[in-house]
Amino acid sequence: MNQQLTSLQKWVQDEGLDVAYISNFTNINYFTDFFQDPEERVTGLFVFPDHEPFLFTPALSLEAVKKSGWPYAAFGYLDHEDPFALIADHIRAINPNPLRWGIEKADLAVSKFEALMHEFPQASFPADASPKIEQLQLIKTPAELETMIVAGQQADAAFKAGFAALKAGISEQAVVAEIEYAMMKQGVMHMSFDTIVQAGIDAADPHGGPEATPVRPGELVLFDLGTNNHGYMSDATRTVAFGGAVSPKAKEIFDVCLEAQLTAQAAVRPGLTAAALDKIARDVITKAGYGEYFNHRLGHGIGMSTHEFPSIMAGNDMPLQAGMCFSIEPGIYIPGVAGVRIEDCVHVTADGCEPFTHTNKEFTII
Repeated sequence: MNQQLTSLQKWVQDEGLDVAYISNFTNINYFTDFFQDPEERVTGLFVFPDHEPFLFTPALSLEAVKKSGWPYAAFGYLDHEDPFALIADHIRAINPNPLRWGIEKADLAVSKFEALMHEFPQASFPADASPKIEQLQLIKTPAELETMIVAGQQADAAFKAGFAALKAGISEQAVVAEIEYAMMKQGVMHMSFDTIVQAGIDAADPHGGPEATPVRPGELVLFDLGTNNHGYMSDATRTVAFGGAVSPKAKEIFDVCLEAQLTAQAAVRPGLTAAALDKIARDVITKAGYGEYFNHRLGHGIGMSTHEFPSIMAGNDMPLQAGMCFSIEPGIYIPGVAGVRIEDCVHVTADGCEPFTHTNKEFTII
């Protein structure tokens, strides 16, 4: 049993549980090295205090489970079968009357929870596995960091492809297509999230996506992208100028955002709280008069998901620790004017941090 799964089993024992049901497919991958998004089907990892765990998947996934190297039992079901009735049979073969359960309360769908309660009407669900899993994933191992370093290198290659694709009149969507095609030709088949390219005033929408909007000279262009390297993600943002000088206001907010990002990244060290790091960046932007236009947290954890625990934001007094990985991404978004975001994900070291991406962040005209 690997270290992560051993730690989860110990948690099951310490909580006095009969069984824990892990339902999130990314977390299942973390514990088992088996990855599959089951979509509407059911995949689960079931962990017991004093018995080997088992995986339950659609029958069509059982060969993939074997190829993953999973060393314990795996059971499947056909589409016409009731998965939770079969799960109940497999669990009762280990424990005829499992009363105390742990579940991922942040993940388990109500329909699946109700199906579980139907099979085990006397059961209680006193333990939430989600915080325990967050804690296990918080500090990355050297092997995990190496995988994420490669994902960062892939993101740098994606920026290079995106910058090369810029030309007058090309649409944001076409630039995205060029980036993702270039990465596929390099063997990177999955981005970590939908690639974002936003030009001019489109970038003032921090949760917007690429449109048919053409890129015009004299505008800022925002690129937010990442890749999936063997289940571990990269995520970075760069904002560049295209085709010539931008407006004085756009250049000013770029300079302020860059100062905030560099100042925060330089301040990272073990013991500094997440809230304090957010404040360091936010104070730079607020002092420059743009505080109201920085309308999101400074950062988020990253690993097997692009948004993991913890949040780097006000109110989070968690001290940073070596091995933690998170984004530092201040932004300034002024509707009708321009938007700027600059982001690196970093891992905390003994005396600072190291970014996963190294594409130039200084003001650049392409």
